[in-house]
Amino acid sequence: MAQTNVKDLLSAGVHFGHLTRKWNPNMAPYIYMERNGIHIISLYKTVAKIEEASEALKKIAASGRKILFVATKKQAKDIVSNSAQKVKMPYITERWPGGMLTNFVTIRKAVKKMAAIDRMKKDGTFETLSKKERLQVDRLRAKLEKNLGSINDMTRLPGALFVVDIKREHIAIKEAQKLKIPIFAMVDTNSDPREVDYVIPANDDATKSIDKIMSLVVDAVAEGLNERKNEKEVQNKEQAESETASESKEAETPAEVSVAAPSEEAAAVEESKEEAPKAEAAKDDAATEGSEDN
Repeated sequence: MAQTNVKDLLSAGVHFGHLTRKWNPNMAPYIYMERNGIHIISLYKTVAKIEEASEALKKIAASGRKILFVATKKQAKDIVSNSAQKVKMPYITERWPGGMLTNFVTIRKAVKKMAAIDRMKKDGTFETLSKKERLQVDRLRAKLEKNLGSINDMTRLPGALFVVDIKREHIAIKEAQKLKIPIFAMVDTNSDPREVDYVIPANDDATKSIDKIMSLVVDAVAEGLNERKNEKEVQNKEQAESETASESKEAETPAEVSVAAPSEEAAAVEESKEEAPKAEAAKDDAATEGSEDN
C-alpha cells in the first residue's frame, strides 16, 4: 500500500477547513489550529485516518463486495467518476435517487428496464413502435442512463459507501446507517464525524484535495482487487492439479485390478493341481485297507 505523505497532502490543500464560525464542535479532535478565521486540519491525524480507511477498503474489495462512491457536488463529480471507473466500482455523481439503498429492489427494476430497451433495439421491436413512442422510449433510456447507468453492474447492496461531503449527501448517509452499511467519508470542519464509521478529516471543497484523497483510496481498492484475483488464480490452479491427480489415479486403478486377478486365478489353479494327487493317493489307501479287511 502506498505510503501517505504529509507534504503531498499539504501541497494539495487538504488541511484547509471552513470558517471558524461554521465549524462543528465534534470536529475539534481533528483541528490543529485557527489561522485568519479558518480552521486548519491536523494532517498527521488525516494520514492516520487515511491508512485506517485504506486498510478497511482493501479488505472489502478483496472480499468481492462493491464500494459505492457518492459525490454530487460540481467540483467532485468528474474526479469521483473517473476514480471509480478505474477500479470498476459503482458511483453516483448525479442526483441521489431516493431509496437507492433502502428500496434497492425498485432501483434494480429501473436498471433492468434499460436492458429491456436495449434488447428491443437489437431484436427490431423498437422499429415497430410509432415515431412518438420511439422518442419517449429514447428519452426514458437517456434519463435512466444518466441517473443509474453508473450502477448497472451493482446487482446487490454495496459492501461500503464512500462519500465526499456528508452534509450534501445526508440522504445517502441516512440510508446507509439504516442498513448498517459501513460509511467512509471525507469530513470537513463543518460536518459531524459521528455519522461516519471511517472519518478522513480533509478539505472536501477543493478539487486538488478531493483528487489526492481519491487517488489514495482507489490505490487501496485496486490492491484489494489484485489480492482477490491472485487468490482465485491459486485456487483454480490447485483445483486443476487435484482434478488431474484424481483422473490419473482412476486410470491406474483398473490396471492394478486386471493384473491382480489373473495372478490370483493362477494361484488357485496351481493349488488345485497340488491337491489332486493327494486326493487320489488317499483314495488308493482307502481301497487297499478295504481289501485287506476282506
